[in-house]
Amino acid sequence: MSVLNNFESWKDFLGDRLHQAEGQGMDQQAVSELAYEIGGYLATEVEAQNDQEAVLRELWNVADQQEQHAIANMMVKLVQNEGTQS
Repeated sequence: MSVLNNFESWKDFLGDRLHQAEGQGMDQQAVSELAYEIGGYLATEVEAQNDQEAVLRELWNVADQQEQHAIANMMVKLVQNEGTQS
């Protein structure tokens, strides 16, 4: 099963990656930029696997660049307390 099939698994996966990046010294600006790049990739290249991902994709696709950065930053906040390392 892919982590994309279940939104809770996806949040745990993202939380683990966030904790890993922070543990390696990545600052908040770099995390934010990486989240933005990943959001763009997912919106254009990966098929939504559940309703939550479909909503995020639709929001991303109607947002301008500033709003997309805001969505990416909100996703970072959402997963800060997720994952096995929280």
